[in-house]
Amino acid sequence: MMKRIIFLLQCFLLLGSYPIFAQIPILDSGGPLSPEQAAYDVTFYDLSVGIKPETREIDGQVIVRARVVHPMNQLVLDLDTLLSVREIWDLSNPQKPIVAPFVRKVGQIWIDLGFTRQAGEQVQVRILYGGKPRVAARAPWDGGFTWATTKSGAPWITTTCQGEGADLWWPCKDHVSDEPDSMAFNVRVPEPLVAACNGRLRSTSKHKDGTQTFHWYISTPINIYNVALNLAPYRSIEGPYKSITGETFPVVFYVLPDDYEKGKKLFTEIFEHIQFYEKMLGPYPFRIDKYGVAQTPHLGMEHQSIIAYGANFNNGSMTGGKDWGFDALHHHEFGHEWWGNLVTNYDWKDMWIHEGFCTYMQALYMEELKGIKGYHDYMNASRRFPNNLAVAPLASQSSKQIYRAPIYTKGAWILHALRAVIGKEALLKSMRRLCYDTPEAEKIKDGRQCHFVTTADFQLICEQESGKALGWFFDVYLRQPQLPKLVTKVEGQQISLHWETPQNLPFSFPVEIKINGKIQRLDLGKETITLSFNPGDKPEVDPDRWGLYDIAK
Repeated sequence: MMKRIIFLLQCFLLLGSYPIFAQIPILDSGGPLSPEQAAYDVTFYDLSVGIKPETREIDGQVIVRARVVHPMNQLVLDLDTLLSVREIWDLSNPQKPIVAPFVRKVGQIWIDLGFTRQAGEQVQVRILYGGKPRVAARAPWDGGFTWATTKSGAPWITTTCQGEGADLWWPCKDHVSDEPDSMAFNVRVPEPLVAACNGRLRSTSKHKDGTQTFHWYISTPINIYNVALNLAPYRSIEGPYKSITGETFPVVFYVLPDDYEKGKKLFTEIFEHIQFYEKMLGPYPFRIDKYGVAQTPHLGMEHQSIIAYGANFNNGSMTGGKDWGFDALHHHEFGHEWWGNLVTNYDWKDMWIHEGFCTYMQALYMEELKGIKGYHDYMNASRRFPNNLAVAPLASQSSKQIYRAPIYTKGAWILHALRAVIGKEALLKSMRRLCYDTPEAEKIKDGRQCHFVTTADFQLICEQESGKALGWFFDVYLRQPQLPKLVTKVEGQQISLHWETPQNLPFSFPVEIKINGKIQRLDLGKETITLSFNPGDKPEVDPDRWGLYDIAK
């Protein structure tokens, strides 16, 4: 919780730099916090929702518990305009709850608390709401509900809301910087549907009207866009996994009955992915609950402890049809349990730490499976991206803004280039430290291991592990969009090289040159370096393609 309080205090200190807060559209998430929402920190949600497949409606209640960090007399929450609010109760005094007045303002609920609440006090409200939630036009890229059916005609229902925010289907504080410490999640569905959700299943209650409620509990902090509904007549494939910590935690794959045999085959590979990630980054973060996978009618999403899997058991579903010998969709979404769920950007401007790092992990997996050649094959196949927007700009971003930048493949290539500068060992140590700063932190499983990070944090760790100043690298590759240019010129038996950079930024990137079968590594800066070679030799610059640059023409 302290991580969020520090962030919120920083927001107040920065208010002077935002004379007018940008109006974030209701179908977007993140951006600068308003003073009203920066005034509190949500510590707990208790969400109960009933699903009516026949009418595509939901009926819900959420209890929001928050700590005041700055005096406030209104609690401002977010909720999509398609959903109605029936009633709100102020539960701050449990012995005497009262009905709280409220108004709706373009995707927000402004709740009158009656009097000013002081820093350190607790606020608790209960909101009754419901209606027909927004339908995802193209899940998972568009947020909302997906009301699909299985081959047998049974309801198959999921939620996705990363870009638009959890307020698409329940009242909350829709900002990536604010995670509850824990959360209760109760889902009522018609039998025989199964609700596969985040956290651990505490119990199931059957009702006389032919419905049943699944009582889930999320023991650790969670990005609320990761809170997910997955409803279908699932069969579960279960097994224990022994972590590198020595603890055993449950692994569960919720699969459609028709795909049960395919699910058992993928279940074996899931264990291989867990082993790889734990080896590289430390223990699976949510051992206190479970690792879950739910088969979905959309491609996939990194919903914490219950990732959405819709690859149709096709290894190339998210790699343009290319089969690299492993299920790339599962590998990517599972990687977000570290890059996104354990480690979270507190502002979307650093989202490359979620997406670029997960993309790079697949190259490392290819290296694990097929050696350095497999690694380079994977990286070279992914070198296609625009250079139109900075990967990690300094200004606050909303979700929709940052996803216009090439945070996936260019983010991975930035890590690839960083490896060329500081070496594989320092890079892998830095990535693991970003997840778990100390070996002692790897043993924690009660939520304290979850934390917010920035690009600047990663730079500092890399500098500590490598002993090198890296401001020039991060400024060129992450803070602005254009690539440096490698200028080469061959005259006679000599080749000269130097760098040109956007805005004439400082830059010193090593370049390998292969001459007559031998590779030389040059610590090349903006000053020209000239090499001589024998007649008949043909110098090859950067033969293994470690560099990330344009070639000057």
